[in-house]
Amino acid sequence: MKHHNKILIAAFIPIFAERDVLWFEENDEKIKRLIATDAFWARRATILEEGMRISMSEFLRSLDELEYEKTQRIAGEGEFSVIGGAVTIFPLNIDHPVRIEFLGNSIETIAHLKKEETAGERKAHLLKKEMLKREISHLHNLKEGDYLVHIDHGIGIFRGIKERVIEGEEKKYYVLEYAPPHAPCLSKSEGIGIQTAVQRSDSVVVRRPEHDTLYVPEDKVKKLSLYIGLEQPTIHRLSGTTWEHAKRKVTEDAQILGKELLELYAKRTQATREPYPAHGVDQREFDSIFEHLETIDQQKAIEEVFADMERDQPMDRLICGDVGFGKTEVALRAAFKAVHAGRQVALLCPTTVLADQHFETFTKRFEKFPIAIGMLSRFESKTAQRETLAKLTKGTVDIVIGTHRVLSPDVQFKNIGLVIIDEEQRFGVRQKETFKKLRESIDVLSLSATPIPRTLYLSLSGLRSISVINTPPPSRQPIETFVLPYDKAMVKKALTDELARKGQIYFLHNKIETLEAVKRSLEELVPQARYGTAHGRTSELALRKTMHDFKAGKFDVLVATTIIENGLDLKNANTLIVEDAGRLGLAQAYQIRGRIGRSDKKAYAYFFYSAQKLGDMARKRLEALEEARELGSGYFIAQRDLEIRGAGNILGKKQSGAVNQVGLNLYCQILNEAIERLQTTKESN
Repeated sequence: MKHHNKILIAAFIPIFAERDVLWFEENDEKIKRLIATDAFWARRATILEEGMRISMSEFLRSLDELEYEKTQRIAGEGEFSVIGGAVTIFPLNIDHPVRIEFLGNSIETIAHLKKEETAGERKAHLLKKEMLKREISHLHNLKEGDYLVHIDHGIGIFRGIKERVIEGEEKKYYVLEYAPPHAPCLSKSEGIGIQTAVQRSDSVVVRRPEHDTLYVPEDKVKKLSLYIGLEQPTIHRLSGTTWEHAKRKVTEDAQILGKELLELYAKRTQATREPYPAHGVDQREFDSIFEHLETIDQQKAIEEVFADMERDQPMDRLICGDVGFGKTEVALRAAFKAVHAGRQVALLCPTTVLADQHFETFTKRFEKFPIAIGMLSRFESKTAQRETLAKLTKGTVDIVIGTHRVLSPDVQFKNIGLVIIDEEQRFGVRQKETFKKLRESIDVLSLSATPIPRTLYLSLSGLRSISVINTPPPSRQPIETFVLPYDKAMVKKALTDELARKGQIYFLHNKIETLEAVKRSLEELVPQARYGTAHGRTSELALRKTMHDFKAGKFDVLVATTIIENGLDLKNANTLIVEDAGRLGLAQAYQIRGRIGRSDKKAYAYFFYSAQKLGDMARKRLEALEEARELGSGYFIAQRDLEIRGAGNILGKKQSGAVNQVGLNLYCQILNEAIERLQTTKESN
């Protein structure tokens, strides 16, 4: 990158601020290729060369678009200054400033300058860069009416942040409403009255007949956590003993679970196997074929998986990531590493459609390497299955991809080394343990699109190996989401708009019996479109053909049931129309929406509902879906639905009662403390 006559300037934006200079140098060629082919990169990076035709005013306009700030004196990255016909700029991706001299409408020289700055300027600039990086607050997206948990006082209703003068000092306080001394619970709609203020520990309690109000100073906000659990939990009384009793009971449960977890993971760490060899030339060549640039989280997950495989203990790692955030690439690299070391790989999928898609992805990605890939699912004929089984036993198939069929007793491997389980929440413990029985020292990599809360991750990261991919690919755009009563004119517009840009559409109608009738009515509404159908009772061969035809662009609209929920990855399908969204669960609706918006194209999701049939709970689910427009908001959306489900998958279903009593965040904190105490006791004995 540091040529005397050519430089790259990357935009001063958060996703690049997280990268260091070395990363840009290592990926220089790939970035240049992406600038020429990818709209995201074309807008967010530019290449300059001596002799290049560009006027100074054009260049200054492009710096403005790249988020660079004009200053009198350059203190650090992201700044530029102009003197006469020269622009001095400190690119985010280079460790020193650069001076660009213009002559007429072209660049005459590009000179690299020595970095000069005071310690104070550097400190200020580092702070500016740090602020640019995105952080997840433990009270992210807090809204009035949310339930909050105070570690000393229990569950209350958040009523905003207010300034108050108490004992002569003005401070900002988080305001929580609690049940009055003699009432069992409180509704969200009750207002705030005024009565006497009482100092209690580090907070202030205002007593009144209808309810109590707790004022928590801003500097004590760590005592608060968002309540994730029941839809409508019991609001505690500030003077009652219920909260202390609930915390005590949950602490006892957490100690029992902590002990079980420690024993379980201690057993797993006793098994050993030959470590995989370190990164070689072939692995680097395979990694470089990846046409995108890895996100920070994705790169970290890949490094963690490789580190696991290079140890002498078998891997058991869970990769959690939102839909379309790049979990499959992590699996591909692990699979290559295993096969390169002479071991076989099995990839287990919950559905034949997903298995088929993975087979296509793996086949394309491995085509330049002498690696044999087989398929085991109901899509395959009995003859093809027998052939694959024989090759697995001989060791001439390196990677097998399939559904539950892979777990059948007649599947025998010559040298199974790695099992990848996609959508691991769809498989039971017994099914996962089938592989452990094959060989105690087997490596297991599980992939899950059910988000794992940050608090749970922190609690369990010392025990279970978990990698969280929480950042979207850089070119991904948020999905424009509309929640509205069913409107035929709007359906027609959504279809014709997508057809006009030569894109494809998913139309979800979740009743098999009336699917064909819906298809016919759409054909009348928009006759210029070509239609196909898919549902759970479609024969395996017909379903496979439909999916292949849709991917190949042989028709425009796939009218389907929720069979499209898992794993489909079609870059050209960027409009989703759900006919009766009120019938979908929140997590399910979120997963289905994840089928679109998987390229740099803007995607549109229309969730229609019947105004007459829409219940209160369904309305709330749809409102939450509409609010969660940000990328990665699967991490925050449906906090009650998705995160409790994630906790249930990892901790076990019987823990959900304890979680609901105190909220998931506090439960994780209690669990973490219990595990730390048990570990300390064990080490001291």
